[in-house]
Amino acid sequence: MGGMPTPNEVSRRDLIRAGAWSALLLPSPFSSSAFAAPSFTAPPFACGVSSGDPLPTGVVLWTRLMGDPARESAWTRERVNVRWEVAEDERMTRIVKRGEAAATPEFAHTVHADVRGLRPSRWYWYRFHAGSETSPVGRTRTAPAGPVDRLRFAFASCQHFETGYYTAYKHMAAEELDLVVHLGDYIYEGPGRDNGVRKHTGGEIVSLTDYRNRYALYRSDADLREAHRLFPWIVTWDDHEVDNNYAADIPEDKQTRAEFLERRANAYQAYYEAMPLRRSSMPKGSRMQLYRRLSFGPMADFHVLDTRQYRGDQPCGDGDKPPCPEMFAPGLTMFGDEQERWLLDGLSKSRAKWNVLANQVMMAKIDRDGGEGERYPMDQWSGYEAARTRFMRFLNERKPSNPLVITGDVHSNWVCDLREKFRDANSPIAAVEFTGTSISSGGNGEPLPARVKAYLGDNPQIKFYNAQRGYVRCELAAARMTADYRVVANVTERDAAVSTIASFAVVDGQPGVSKA
Repeated sequence: MGGMPTPNEVSRRDLIRAGAWSALLLPSPFSSSAFAAPSFTAPPFACGVSSGDPLPTGVVLWTRLMGDPARESAWTRERVNVRWEVAEDERMTRIVKRGEAAATPEFAHTVHADVRGLRPSRWYWYRFHAGSETSPVGRTRTAPAGPVDRLRFAFASCQHFETGYYTAYKHMAAEELDLVVHLGDYIYEGPGRDNGVRKHTGGEIVSLTDYRNRYALYRSDADLREAHRLFPWIVTWDDHEVDNNYAADIPEDKQTRAEFLERRANAYQAYYEAMPLRRSSMPKGSRMQLYRRLSFGPMADFHVLDTRQYRGDQPCGDGDKPPCPEMFAPGLTMFGDEQERWLLDGLSKSRAKWNVLANQVMMAKIDRDGGEGERYPMDQWSGYEAARTRFMRFLNERKPSNPLVITGDVHSNWVCDLREKFRDANSPIAAVEFTGTSISSGGNGEPLPARVKAYLGDNPQIKFYNAQRGYVRCELAAARMTADYRVVANVTERDAAVSTIASFAVVDGQPGVSKA
């Protein structure tokens, strides 16, 4: 079973990184004149702007200064002073907040401005200045503090750059949303290949520079940048931000534990650099605090989960396997003990109408055999049976208000009732899980592959399945929530049309899902 490094296993490199973070967090002794006066030879805001983790009175604003790939510039080796502004209007005439931040080479010249003192449930606009250059104007929204009529969000995952265009984000940007939730696989770590729509640059990524460059490549997509520009995002990771199907300190590839922890430290730092996260999530070597809770007033609590960093190794040798004794080991964990206590405590104390769990891998137990035997995906909750059962029992016994699980990872759309005993109609419904397909991973997909059709009848908890590409649009209201499954016609051609193929509803206080 994988575990976290002990204090004695933290490397000298980890300590250097931690020291660099501390230097950034201390009050800066530098005046604006002490920073480099950059002379840009290429647009420095090529990665765009983003905002995230909204609070009722604040939000994180993000950008990254990019150098000219054709030639080295002196400023890329220096601290650069970046100024930010927040306004009540898109033309930036009614400025309500201003500030400065240091963009440093130690952290890829990224900026995470934690702006406070804003008003709840309001749209704001923002921009950055560096030297004589100004960023695009971004839009963000603070969380509600009191009652609201509705809360609208979309969730997405799995955006393999090589396998398709991000047309789904183009359509998402046209939606009326309050926020976007990304559930992982923001990048893919594999080497470039010749049979994709677009191509990764370089081989499999391992170093900090490798990961940074991969994020920059993904941010080169205009549709992704626009979705970031228009809405605040809540993010969490899955496996491909580091290494496929990794579990805690156990890689898929043949690496020593020390080598993998160094790779994981590189990946975690690059992830933090690339995302609109607060400093409370900054990595300390190969560790990073990502699970967290965000309140949207009486309407909703979002419990953002991390099912990679602390989990035990996949049982039965990983893959799709018949049940084995390892599946039922009481100590086999998906969350780790500390995160599990945090989640159960938060759900027990929540007073929100809806409790949304931003989760990575499917919680529904799915028998994929399609015959008389049984076969389960070991990387999902199905492989961690003791942990899954324990969580289902908690939901049934403590009954937090309207638990909704939103999930990514599997490149397909699912709607499932969650039960402790998934085939038993008398087993109470503990929650509803909405699993969203990929933005592009897996190529165009299809409505119902034959291999899935073969086992749907053996899984009565499944209420919907589809394997096209897109995202899920949700609306929370006092009486019910709705989820619209939005799919694009294809991802191998630009600007494909979008349509809603199915809509589902959950009624307040009534466990289970139905068609809307």
